[in-house]
Amino acid sequence: MIRRIPSLARGVGASHRAMVTMPEITDGVQFDTIAREWRLKWENKECLAEVQKVLDTHKSELKSLSGLKSVQRIVCGGCQDFKVITALEHAKFNAWAEAGFTPESKYLEAVKKIEGVSVVETQTYTLMPVEI
Repeated sequence: MIRRIPSLARGVGASHRAMVTMPEITDGVQFDTIAREWRLKWENKECLAEVQKVLDTHKSELKSLSGLKSVQRIVCGGCQDFKVITALEHAKFNAWAEAGFTPESKYLEAVKKIEGVSVVETQTYTLMPVEI
């Protein structure tokens, strides 16, 4: 069960520290960001370069998402992971999900056609900074 608790607004664009309501999964586990991850394994640098080109073709669509907080790309040369993490305000995420996570289907279809790409998957999760 997710309940809402008050929290202080923070981040870029927060000109003052106003109270906002954040969902809470359980005691102490609040979030204001939901992320969608697209991930795959790449076999060699040639297919890695092609995967990057596919991502580049979708940047403008990602940039135009309502509630967009960030898009991050993770590449691991050791385990040959390529991940794209798109983070949205939790209040805007369901609308993106209902729209099919556009441009997800086009991106996934394109990378699956690249020779040397395997284990193409997606995952949704919350994403929050850890205040230390």
